[in-house]
Amino acid sequence: MSSNDLDAILHQADTDRGRLDGAAIGPFSLTALGIAAVVGAGIFVTTGVAASQYAGPAVVISFIIAGFAAAATSLCYAEMAAMIPAAGSTYSYAYATFGGFLAWVIGWDLLLEYLFGGSTVAVGWSGYFVSAMESIGITIPHDLTQPPFGDDAGIINLPAIFIVLAMCGLLAFGTRESARANNAMVALKLGILVLFIVVGAWYIKDANWQPFLPANEGGFGEFGWTGVLRAAGVVFFAYIGFDAVSTAAAEARDPKRTIPIGLLGTVIISTTLYVAIAGVMTGMASYKVLDVADPLTAAVRAAGPSLDWLEAMLSIAAVIGLAATVMVVFYGQTRILMRMASDGLLPDWMGKVSGKHKTPVGATAICAVGGAICAGLLPIDALANLVSIGTLFAFVIVCSAVLVLRRKRPELERPFRVPALPLVAGIGILAAVALIAMLPATTWIRLIVWLLIGLAIYYGWGRANSRARMASLGD
Repeated sequence: MSSNDLDAILHQADTDRGRLDGAAIGPFSLTALGIAAVVGAGIFVTTGVAASQYAGPAVVISFIIAGFAAAATSLCYAEMAAMIPAAGSTYSYAYATFGGFLAWVIGWDLLLEYLFGGSTVAVGWSGYFVSAMESIGITIPHDLTQPPFGDDAGIINLPAIFIVLAMCGLLAFGTRESARANNAMVALKLGILVLFIVVGAWYIKDANWQPFLPANEGGFGEFGWTGVLRAAGVVFFAYIGFDAVSTAAAEARDPKRTIPIGLLGTVIISTTLYVAIAGVMTGMASYKVLDVADPLTAAVRAAGPSLDWLEAMLSIAAVIGLAATVMVVFYGQTRILMRMASDGLLPDWMGKVSGKHKTPVGATAICAVGGAICAGLLPIDALANLVSIGTLFAFVIVCSAVLVLRRKRPELERPFRVPALPLVAGIGILAAVALIAMLPATTWIRLIVWLLIGLAIYYGWGRANSRARMASLGD
């Protein structure tokens, strides 16, 4: 890393604010952006898996542990985003800290988090949408709701393609309009989830919380305290997405102040919500029956037919909430692609910004096409593991970058500083590395193949272009 790289990134951050709508998103909308990304598929699925297989009702403790780990990582993101308010998020931080090579690696890796992540959520949205349509008597043919690959193969997943194109279209229309739509969707989603907590609390049975911490059954992670730790690793994936807040730095009002607010607000609100939902859910139904695709619905059904209306409301929350998640995840990807193109690592047309709407139309078009293809043709399990390893790798880079810049560039202005940095960054790194180690070998193989493709592109085209671009900016 050279000082010229960092100076060029800081210059680009100022340029981005002029090209984009530099004051479109305030602290409330930034927090809503993060909540839209985090409170998505995880809250509707992960909670039940962690409770039924590993921790029982003590899954609430698992969420608290995972929340601390997520908070440690978000603090590191907050320092970097306040210091380098660039649209590229982790990619820009890597460029400023470690130079062009690792920046390309992490930028290529972030395609796994954002492009594949948005496609994964779109596939999940499709499942909820199809179920909602069936509940009102509309049946969509199986072959038009399943990809051509996987155990339950069809022809194409049309609902998943539709939601990708619809959300990317909204993103292209304008940042302010997208933020307002997201605020409305998040408000509806949170309102229904809070309703679940308030109503469900009246149907809690103490017997379902007994024992609160089921005894260990002999192996690591099979309930007991090791199960709580194993569940913490599982539910940590529910926090993936909060880093999307940092990609809004170029369009945030007073980003040095509001980006940290949005990051930390996202983690605090999400953790509080997760803990409350986990407590109510395991109180309404035995944790043994929650190992299903829709554990919140299972808990409501256990309470009896009097709550059929709440079950319908949860379906609405899932459809609306997951649509917001799709939009925010692709929002993050478009800003990273725009930043990489502006740095010369991708073709210039990907960095083109609409003069009328002040949105990166080239990057948005790529996300719409690429996301629609992935969502329409690939099964959800193949996408999900790639998203996890890509995100966790990014977390390691950001926590490491904060440590490196504190030592190499202590003179830089830091509007937000991570307290007890070595401890906090160490927790973030250890949590991410531990979770990476738990992922299956096939995921590692896919990541290696993906990175090799990326390196071929970098050395064959991007490296020379990027060096020339950064040299011109540093002059």
